[in-house]
Amino acid sequence: MAPYEALYGRKCRAPAHWDEVGERRILGPEIIERTTGVIKKIIDRIKTAQDRQKSYTDTRRKDLQFEAGEKVFLRIAPMKGVVRFGKKGKLKPRFIGPFEILERIGDVAYRLALSPELAIIHNVFHVSMLRKYITDTSHTINHESPEINSDLTYEETPIAILGRKVHTSKNREISLVLVQGKNAILVL
Repeated sequence: MAPYEALYGRKCRAPAHWDEVGERRILGPEIIERTTGVIKKIIDRIKTAQDRQKSYTDTRRKDLQFEAGEKVFLRIAPMKGVVRFGKKGKLKPRFIGPFEILERIGDVAYRLALSPELAIIHNVFHVSMLRKYITDTSHTINHESPEINSDLTYEETPIAILGRKVHTSKNREISLVLVQGKNAILVL
């Protein structure tokens, strides 16, 4: 139902044909009462729809508050066609970090201690751009680079076998072994 039809109880006509031939009547209090009743009904229905949508949003929303000294991940804003951190498409990181919170600015903004590579970025972020970092020792990255030979190769030493699998192809069986090395994970 169109809003005009809901308010006035009839379909909207073009300005050239507001009145039919011989149709003239004076608007009285009954049409005003009917119009206010319809307006109240429309307002109630809009309020119901807004409350329903708000309840859907509130179930997923959680208030985040951080203290100075905590560590957080920083969300990378998606931009189509931009290559960030050497990755493109599905493989690009969604969050980077962790970064330490230096101070809280207002209710929803935080100043972060960014790395030198990100020094050109303003260091104050909205709370929606942050995600709490839970300390885990498996998150530490070994930054030691392997010793590279003059022909750009390096020696890999196996540490553990992570899994085995036999792949059958027509009349051949190929056994695959997943090995964790000192610098990489290998499939042999």
